[in-house]
Amino acid sequence: MPGTPSFHAGSSAASRRPVGGALDPVFVFGTPPVVGPVPAADRHDAGRADRGTPSDGATTNWLLGRNVPIRRLARFIERAAEVECTVLLQGECGTGKELWARLLHQAGPRGTQPFVAVDCAGLTPGQAAIHLFGRQVPPQQAPVGGAGALREAHDGVLFLDQVDALPPEVQPQLLRAIERREVVPVGSDRPVTVDVQVVAATSRSLEQEVTRGAFDRGLYYRLNMLELRVPPLRERIEDIPSFVEFFSRRTAERLGLPPWRPSADALQAFCEHPWQGNVRELEHVIEQIYRLAAEPRVFATETATAGGPLPRHADHTVDPFDVATPRGDAVRQALAATRGRGVSAGGLDGVHAARINVLLGKIPRGSQGG
Repeated sequence: MPGTPSFHAGSSAASRRPVGGALDPVFVFGTPPVVGPVPAADRHDAGRADRGTPSDGATTNWLLGRNVPIRRLARFIERAAEVECTVLLQGECGTGKELWARLLHQAGPRGTQPFVAVDCAGLTPGQAAIHLFGRQVPPQQAPVGGAGALREAHDGVLFLDQVDALPPEVQPQLLRAIERREVVPVGSDRPVTVDVQVVAATSRSLEQEVTRGAFDRGLYYRLNMLELRVPPLRERIEDIPSFVEFFSRRTAERLGLPPWRPSADALQAFCEHPWQGNVRELEHVIEQIYRLAAEPRVFATETATAGGPLPRHADHTVDPFDVATPRGDAVRQALAATRGRGVSAGGLDGVHAARINVLLGKIPRGSQGG
């Protein structure tokens, strides 16, 4: 059809599992709109993409939502998985870019092959080269070497997080590896064939990084064969109630506590919050409610009893929206909730009892409560 982009799958696609269609709208956008859990085989290296194990098959590890741009994004991810093209995900921190990369991996023909994630931030040029391309060493030193992420991801998906932080010296080598489908390990002169689908992620504008000379132009054009923007949570207000319910239910199951359900006013406060930390911040707020057994201070005027009381002590509050709140506030509230018992407070706050004592020593006398 004129004007329609043409996509071509990789040459070795026929040798892999021909899935496709995993993001069928009837399945993804039903009620509730959810996507299944990360496979057990991936949980050992899931990192941010797999917080906690579901207690049963009906519980999922993340929620998609009903936002129209998100639905559109899901369809592009499905298409990218099918044709195995390189993808560049752009979005703020906490929007779930690695989750989208894992969904692409699961939805396409590479789903049974490795998913390898690399955080490019903080790597020196030497570290980045070894981490990506591997290292050739003498046989007697074989345990010191490594295959490198590109070879480890052979036939699968390589996820490059914070790709904008990749050292400039290594960027041309990565471009060459992607274009030629081969890597030359550090210390070797023999190329090794690799077949990977690369998904890169950044919270910055790579186009601007290219303009100011901080990112290789050729690598940028290679990575953005399909560039997708992951919207921040503040642009998905209609999905916030579903996220609150989702994280509350999952946290309650994980901690063995009754579910916390916000009142209408409390839910409105959630929807009006700017969420600079996006979905990750919202998840943290929900977990904080359970860990401290306290309703957020911003909701203190309301009693969230629509589906049950707070996990333990509804008369204590905390302000999870104030990221500058010192740990001392949390310690004081935990001590008050446990009537001054440091060991119990440590368990409530998720901190070892010895650490509680250290923190108490840093809180001025007379302000420790209890």
